[in-house]
Amino acid sequence: MEAENRFVLLGKTQAELKTWLQENAMPGFMASQLMDWIYKKRVRSFDEMTNISLKHREFLKENATLGLAAPMACACSKDGTKKYLFATSTGIGIEAVYIPDHDRATLCVSSQVGCKMHCAFCMTGRMGYKASLAAHEILNQVLSIEDSLSLTN
Repeated sequence: MEAENRFVLLGKTQAELKTWLQENAMPGFMASQLMDWIYKKRVRSFDEMTNISLKHREFLKENATLGLAAPMACACSKDGTKKYLFATSTGIGIEAVYIPDHDRATLCVSSQVGCKMHCAFCMTGRMGYKASLAAHEILNQVLSIEDSLSLTN
């Protein structure tokens, strides 16, 4: 199955995962296992999901995608701030910004491509609103940035 036709696991609720699994003759309890592997253990491949049978992992590889994608680029500033560039399904890049500040760490993520506010100081605002991001595109920004493990904000 082509990648764009695969079921994206990231961003789905446990109920949505369970429904999809059962519709595909898979055990519903796998939904909680998938949630654990994706969100708690932050795996990058189905092969890492060792409590899921090989048969079921093969099915997942053929019919689903985790929905995770590493940033296309990262720019670091002297103060430790990091700007990450991510690809989107619209073909326009979006940014997530990691901001360390003494005992705090903040991650600013994008929820849309462009912005309706048109603030003069902001490049995203100047481009205007283009599209809202899918849940998996928003969550990917958090799960694909290693620094997100130390977030306080």
